Amino acid sequence: MWRNIASNALTFLVVLVFLAGGVLIWAQQEYSDAGPLAQPICVTVQRGSNMRRVSDELVSQGAVSSGTLFRLGADYAEKSAQLKAGSYLVPERSSMSEITEIVTKGGASTCGTEVVYRVGINQADVQVRELDPVSGRFEDVIEFNPADGTAPEQYDAVKQKPDTRFRVALAEGVTSWQVVNELREVDVLEGDVIDIPAEGTLAPDSYEIQPGDTLASVIGRMQEAQELILANAWANRAPDLPLKTPEEALVLASIVEKETGIPSEREQVAAVFVNRLNTGMRLQTDPTVIYGITNGEGILGRGLRRSELDASTPYNTYVIAGLPPTPIANPGRASILAALNPDTADYVYFVAKTLDPADGHVFAETLAEHNANVAAYRRLEAERANQ
Repeated sequence: MWRNIASNALTFLVVLVFLAGGVLIWAQQEYSDAGPLAQPICVTVQRGSNMRRVSDELVSQGAVSSGTLFRLGADYAEKSAQLKAGSYLVPERSSMSEITEIVTKGGASTCGTEVVYRVGINQADVQVRELDPVSGRFEDVIEFNPADGTAPEQYDAVKQKPDTRFRVALAEGVTSWQVVNELREVDVLEGDVIDIPAEGTLAPDSYEIQPGDTLASVIGRMQEAQELILANAWANRAPDLPLKTPEEALVLASIVEKETGIPSEREQVAAVFVNRLNTGMRLQTDPTVIYGITNGEGILGRGLRRSELDASTPYNTYVIAGLPPTPIANPGRASILAALNPDTADYVYFVAKTLDPADGHVFAETLAEHNANVAAYRRLEAERANQ
């Protein structure tokens, strides 16, 4: 009898072990397999939250089939104590394992609301945008110019949300004065800078910021980024350029930046100026003359006068030989690369192709070709005047 009892107990224990093993395998598979989410969602992790609250939200949004299994899996992976506050995009069919990684990895929020402080050539504005998780695109909620006065109430409310992201975006070709002047209006930044950074030393790009960051620290990041871009471009420059230093390359890049907004023709514009420098021709570019008048402080807002084109100033490239003494704006990476790796064509002239700046320029190697191109442009002007 005891032998039968022992045998039955052993059998029961074996069954329990097999059942437990089967449950464990099933749980691991459920945790790792694609989840039930039919379309992407945003999941918000509040400061001080815990896995139970997060799992409840995931269940309510249909992202996981079992909040308990999600928590057990996070515990087993030793991630339950690693939650990071923020708003995160969870792709469709994400597994519990993938979602756990998303909400514990940290870094910048990938979903929710963001405020973008844009510093443009002609004006600055503030955009509040919301990510549509389904399309993956940000949709504008509000947009305003801080120079117009009081900010909308909705903007003030968004700033207080714990998962709101903040960015500063510099357009290519802005001046250092414009950058500092506009960043002083960004009300989530603190402090000030005494001196305007040297022209050309700020990298146009998008920079993630946090409320409480100092203006000086953000400027410092922009300077470090531009130093790195310039150093890498200089190290990989084309041979035999008429540029002695990286600083001269930055000057040329700023001229290229201001002469064209068409990405595909930056190298051609750079070739014109490189060829002129090589042959001793004057650069004869209006943006340098304009900078000599404004010092980069705002927009001229009118055409150049004959007296200004004839004036002998350090920035009047119709009068001086070679490059002006400093950059005339902050060039972007593409213009820096173009200045140091220009087109190999023998272009020395260019003029607008049509009356629409978006159509770019037509280039010429000889004065005769250039005169023909200019004549064609003048005819377009005359046709418009007669309409």
